[in-house]
Amino acid sequence: MNRPARHPLHTARRRTAAATAAIAGALALGVTGCAGGGPELKVSDGYVPQPAMADMAGGFLTVKNGGDEADKLTSVSSSLASHVEIHRTKGRQMEKVDSLTVPANGELKLGRGGSHLMFHDLKRKPAEGDKVSLTLHFEKSDPVKVTVPVEAANFAPGQGK
Repeated sequence: MNRPARHPLHTARRRTAAATAAIAGALALGVTGCAGGGPELKVSDGYVPQPAMADMAGGFLTVKNGGDEADKLTSVSSSLASHVEIHRTKGRQMEKVDSLTVPANGELKLGRGGSHLMFHDLKRKPAEGDKVSLTLHFEKSDPVKVTVPVEAANFAPGQGK
């Protein structure tokens, strides 16, 4: 059985309609995929105390999560040091960990006597007034780049300078 030839304009309209439907479907999936919220991270209150040693330094900061999903700080890199470790203090012992949780609608506070960053094999010994660039890497969120000041060795946030 022979089919009658379709008019070229009719065929083009069908293809356009099919393509439009496919694009609309893909956009709807994309919007739905983004509608979940997820982590919303902001870094504040960061600083590095001027180190006493030439090869190692500590670092402190706060990661606030305004989102409805937790995330994890998995690593930190910096041009200041060959490598940066994430530490937590348990009892009076400090231990290296692979990650720290940033709770949903909460914060991860890295500070003296608790969880903190350790910069190893410093490329230079930073002095008070210097700036240190950090890149924080997370399990779910994109990396966050921040620059933090080097403060006096005895600096205590909230106590003034």
